[in-house]
Amino acid sequence: MTTPRCPLTRADLEPLARAALGRDRRLTAVSRLRGGSKKGVYRLVLDDGGTAVAYVWSPDEDYWTGTEGTAAPDPRHPFSHASGIELFTAAHDRLADLGVRTPRLLLADRSGRHLAADAAVVEDVREGTLEEALERDPRTAAVTLERLARVLETLRGCGSGPAFGKVGVVDGGGTSHGDSCVRVVRDRALRDIEEAAGRDSRIAEAREALDEQIHRLASAARPRRHHTLIHGELGPDHVLVGAGGEPVLIDIEGLMYFDPEWEHVFLEIRFGPHYDALRAGRAGSGLDEDRLRLYRLAMNLSLVAGPLRLLDGDFPDPAFMRAIAEHAVQRSLTLLRNAS
Repeated sequence: MTTPRCPLTRADLEPLARAALGRDRRLTAVSRLRGGSKKGVYRLVLDDGGTAVAYVWSPDEDYWTGTEGTAAPDPRHPFSHASGIELFTAAHDRLADLGVRTPRLLLADRSGRHLAADAAVVEDVREGTLEEALERDPRTAAVTLERLARVLETLRGCGSGPAFGKVGVVDGGGTSHGDSCVRVVRDRALRDIEEAAGRDSRIAEAREALDEQIHRLASAARPRRHHTLIHGELGPDHVLVGAGGEPVLIDIEGLMYFDPEWEHVFLEIRFGPHYDALRAGRAGSGLDEDRLRLYRLAMNLSLVAGPLRLLDGDFPDPAFMRAIAEHAVQRSLTLLRNAS
């Protein structure tokens, strides 16, 4: 039986808050914010009315712990577990260099002196997410969408030449596993099919056809020697709305140099009818249709295998994860049928 997880308390986070926000300010309350599956995200409330947000990376805060094997994640693999303070600070610094807005970093603590885990404290952007804004008032949210499209153009303009992979690896002069983005995606998709087939009978029945289609699509993609910067999981829930509708990117640990088509397939899925605003301009120009077809199927297969794997643990909202997996199963099979 899984041991219930206990959120951190005010007493737990008080030393971290004091180090980041000053000894003359008292922490009066903390609350764990919903949605995170890889790190703990806590709002810190101070006695002067100010707030900040703490990110905490520890096995107790990571619902993926124990679901992807026992070996430590290898950052040289582009799709290895995107969590940890080193990935966060590397991504934060790269985006800051480009002028792309993320919550302002107040403290990055690897010492363990203030909390028995790696942690960071950032500014609290309180205007809510772009997802909430689109549901509440799409016309007003259009301003943020337009500005987000310009952010995507900025990322698209930041190339890495032939190197691909996580920012902390590539910018540090390292080399990622794999000899191309297409083959990395192909191999991951084949593993996802195998894993999902053991959990869903519909994927099991279509396994051979899915394997063949992944190989066929990967073979059609022509070699490429240039990669661009992508967020990796840029849904409207990973964009906060700042002052004047400014987009503020969060959950940035997966930032990497890769094919822009991978980013755009995720944008298509997560932004739905609002995606057209993000496809406009240079960010969406010149996308390779062969890669888009491969990545659409591979992304949906990942959205089957990943959520079903997470359900083996104690994720607090299993119905949400089941809904993601079910939608992705249906979409994967539809893509397969439409290809035949």
